[in-house]
Amino acid sequence: MASTSVAETTSRGMTREEKKVIFASSLGTVFEWYDFYLYGSLAAFIGTAFFSDYPEATRNIFALLAFAAGFLVRPFGALVFGRIGDLVGRKYTFLVTILIMGLSTFLVGVLPGSASWGIAAPVILIILRLLQGLALGGEYGGAATYVAEHAPDNKRGYYTSWIQTTATLGLFLSLIVILIVQNALGKEAFAAWGWRIPFLLSCLLLAISVWIRLSLSESPAFKKMKEEGKGSKAPLSEAFGQWKNAKIALIALFGLTAGQAVVWYAGQFYSLFFLQNVLKVDGQSVNIMIAIALLIGSGFFVFFGWLSDKIGRKPIIMAGLALAILTYFPLFKALTNAANPALAQAEQTVRATVTAAPGDCTFQFNPVGLTNQFNNSCDIATSFLSKSSVPYMIAEGPAGQPATVKIGDATITSYDATAAGAGTAAKSAAFTHDMNLALQKAGFPLARDPAKVPDAKLDAFIAANPELGLNAATVRAGDKTVTPVADLVKAKLLTADQAGGATDMPVYTIPNGGAFKMVADPAAINWPLTILILTILVIYVTMVYGPIAAILVEMFPTRIRYTGMSLPYHIGNGWFGGLLPATVFAMSAAKGDIYYGLWYPIAIAAMTLIIGLIFVRETKGVDLNSIK
Repeated sequence: MASTSVAETTSRGMTREEKKVIFASSLGTVFEWYDFYLYGSLAAFIGTAFFSDYPEATRNIFALLAFAAGFLVRPFGALVFGRIGDLVGRKYTFLVTILIMGLSTFLVGVLPGSASWGIAAPVILIILRLLQGLALGGEYGGAATYVAEHAPDNKRGYYTSWIQTTATLGLFLSLIVILIVQNALGKEAFAAWGWRIPFLLSCLLLAISVWIRLSLSESPAFKKMKEEGKGSKAPLSEAFGQWKNAKIALIALFGLTAGQAVVWYAGQFYSLFFLQNVLKVDGQSVNIMIAIALLIGSGFFVFFGWLSDKIGRKPIIMAGLALAILTYFPLFKALTNAANPALAQAEQTVRATVTAAPGDCTFQFNPVGLTNQFNNSCDIATSFLSKSSVPYMIAEGPAGQPATVKIGDATITSYDATAAGAGTAAKSAAFTHDMNLALQKAGFPLARDPAKVPDAKLDAFIAANPELGLNAATVRAGDKTVTPVADLVKAKLLTADQAGGATDMPVYTIPNGGAFKMVADPAAINWPLTILILTILVIYVTMVYGPIAAILVEMFPTRIRYTGMSLPYHIGNGWFGGLLPATVFAMSAAKGDIYYGLWYPIAIAAMTLIIGLIFVRETKGVDLNSIK
């Protein structure tokens, strides 16, 4: 690599210009991550606005595909903007990236929905999303390189660690803005139009970032290289077409960023998904818990960046990987006990058995993380159990028979959605009802909402729900609300044919007769312990992520630094990390164990730990100008 040099910079403090560089780069990158995370947090509202012509399942698929597109194009953004950054300069390149990111996000907030613009609206939305991903692919490398090239050799870990706080702070900022706007407007107004406000606020954040970045000067290392005529004329081919540099990029990917990415996504994103979708904690509580953990843990980014200047980058990153490998299983199991103790108890005592024909069960990999698009009887059964956080095993049954699910003393027969044809909705409703009822009897924490039942459907409702012990005459003699049939049809509680020509109809409210839902009892949640576990997971993130910018910058020479470090970073984080939720779900669904998918981040982290220990060289204190 190069000989280390701490030159005359060892004793001086941070200058005013260096503070300005760090502040401007970090602030702008916080805003970029804020923009990026808004889409993921508000994907359900975006799906309703831009894909309203499609059924809910299809709508969600399209919304999440558009979100995934932003991750998948990040490496291409690294190539495009990395090349420009090494040819033209750091300052102007990451000024362009923030303009693209901010304007794309603002335009999402003002873009009319499909009800006004038809198919043009979702097409434009996806284009804006791709632009966001490309811009983010160029932003990180520019900001990290720019700060690193301003930093003293012996304080580069500390200086660049401020950049590392930006993803977490961006997520934190997006959660806080969403919570404030939701509470100010109410759920209905927020769903109707208020979700656009966080996107529109990005215009203000963009203006501040651009104003600050325009006042910055080019990095000294880049200027020195240009003055000496040592710049690269073809950064892409030099960075990845020459083995001596391509080898460094491969080591950076498999020995650093792949493992860093899965620890980062598991600690900050999968933990959120796990709480909300697996443990069934309500969304607002989850956002508050994650926000508190991020607030407590974010300071450790800077701490570990500072510490890496003292003891080295490599020991801290490798220690973070090792801790994640050793403790993920006990930590996530402890999270279940803390956040939903009733579910934890049920999982210890109940295990479903799915009996299916050979070949009926498939590996349910879904790159957008959606779980309701499977059609054969086994996949329908296992998908339901996975979404309901129920452990299960699969047994082979006779060929040609639909899958069955045994829960306690109950056995429920699944169905094939393709073969059911017009009867699919009825079969799905019956299967869902019987499964939920069996799970509730077995001890899983399910609750039922009240049901609104029009008089024309009361007898059928009572027949379909014998567990409620209802009597039609008693219900009809009780409280009722006379409602216009037109309103019932609009609310999809009744069809015009079922109305039988009536203009008004009594509607009965049946307690505990509505849809089942798995719940985490708010009174049973151990908030301090849950937040403590989340904070530990965030601290692991800070260990692997705090020093990563410094070590990546120090691995590549100035003439190809922007390009060389950006690609392995974004492949690691955009692909290894971005596909983590889908991969974890697929593994858990295949095994029937909500924890089994944790083997994915553990395996990737273990691979990175081994490769990193063998091939990654310590770079603490290296003179950037001496790297060849």
